[in-house]
Amino acid sequence: MSDIIILVGLMITLAMGSVLGYFARRTIAKKQINSIEEKLSRLTETAKHEAQETILRARSRAVKILEEVKKEEKQRQIELANFEKRVSRREEIVEKQAVALDQQRQHLVQQTVNIKQIREQVDVLNSEARLKLAEVAGLNEEQAKAELLSIVEQQHKVDLVSRLKKLEQDASETLEKRSKELITLAMQKYAASHAVELTTTSVDLPSDELKGRIIGKEGRNIKSLERLTGVELIVDDTPGAVVLSSFDPIRRQVAKIALEKLMSNGRIQPARIEEAVILAREEVADKIQEAGETAIYDVGVAGLDPKLVKLLGRLRFRTSYGQNVLLHSLEVAHLSSVLAAELGADVALCKKAGLLHDIGKAVDHQIQGSHIEIGKAILAKFGVDDKVIEAMAYHHDDFVDKTPEAVIIRVADAISASRPGARKDTLEAYIKRLEELEKVANSFGGVEKSYAIQAGREVRVFVRPEEIDDLASRKLARDIAEKIQEELKYPGEIKVTLVRETRVIEYAK
Repeated sequence: MSDIIILVGLMITLAMGSVLGYFARRTIAKKQINSIEEKLSRLTETAKHEAQETILRARSRAVKILEEVKKEEKQRQIELANFEKRVSRREEIVEKQAVALDQQRQHLVQQTVNIKQIREQVDVLNSEARLKLAEVAGLNEEQAKAELLSIVEQQHKVDLVSRLKKLEQDASETLEKRSKELITLAMQKYAASHAVELTTTSVDLPSDELKGRIIGKEGRNIKSLERLTGVELIVDDTPGAVVLSSFDPIRRQVAKIALEKLMSNGRIQPARIEEAVILAREEVADKIQEAGETAIYDVGVAGLDPKLVKLLGRLRFRTSYGQNVLLHSLEVAHLSSVLAAELGADVALCKKAGLLHDIGKAVDHQIQGSHIEIGKAILAKFGVDDKVIEAMAYHHDDFVDKTPEAVIIRVADAISASRPGARKDTLEAYIKRLEELEKVANSFGGVEKSYAIQAGREVRVFVRPEEIDDLASRKLARDIAEKIQEELKYPGEIKVTLVRETRVIEYAK
């Protein structure tokens, strides 16, 4: 019974605890809700207050901006009004000026009419005066003029003749003195050294033992060098050196470079010689281009075609009466520029014409015609100015001078060529004879190339083996000798050596 009472008491206690807990939680929840609502209310009030302040600041800012805009608009209206006033004043000034100009124009037109009327009146009066004078004198105008001149001439004939002679003498002395001063000044400003080029080039050897290797077994190496370069190699005459003999400077230069390459490499044999000669020709071509570029830079001439510059560089290896043609052209260009500056002529034109006046000599041995005609064709092809062509074409007596620049080029060319030691006629004649020998040999069919060697005492002819057989070679050598004998004049005897070489190359794969 007591257990039941305890159990019932416990249950009643639990029920009362649950009811009390429920009411306690409810009271706490209400307090929390009331706290959150208070916070929300405070936040709302704060937001409203800040919003009102923001609106007030925005309104204040808008009022300020509106006031500034009104001020700027007012300022612009004032400026616009001032501008309109200025424009209006300028329009008034322009209208006044237009009226004044129109009045001046009318006044000038009226003056022109008046002057024309006065001239007509003067012409009428002059005609009437001439007629009256003719009636009084019994002579017309031409007869009166002739009579007056005759009287004056008779009275002052002696004085006029003596005066003219004195003037001519003074002018001649002055011109001669001035011309001497100009030429002396030009030569003094450009006093370049000159040296007559020879027909031999010396190549120093490290030791005389190399001579045997250059000659090769049974002379194969030296023959190959002579055949490929067209230069005669003189090995035994000079200790410690090999002499290259040829009238063509380009051939000598190719042979020299090839020989130096062979000596530096150490291997001297026919196949290696061919490679060295090819490389030497390429190097000489580069030197030709470099010589042309150096020349135009030295003179200060620009705008030339690269091919024309290369032709100009070829003159570095061309001589005229023993004088280097490129150095001669540079000298003529400098002398021409000095003379042109003193005489008030076109300095740039004279420089270019002086530099290019002998350009035809770069290919005159390949093309028929004088070097002047060839030069004119070359310059016209590369678009050089006609005035330059005209000036360079008159540096010899083939044409008549037409411009001051042409006269200057002629004078400068004569100064450069006539200096003591600048040229030698005997060397030019010697070179011309060798060129004629090669020209005769090359005129026959089947000839690949020919070289005049040993000062023109021998012509070495190389033929194409597929066109000329051994029997035809003998006949060709005889025909060449007979043609040389018929067409050329020479002292002594000329040896014709004809070479026919057959090479067969096969490859094992």
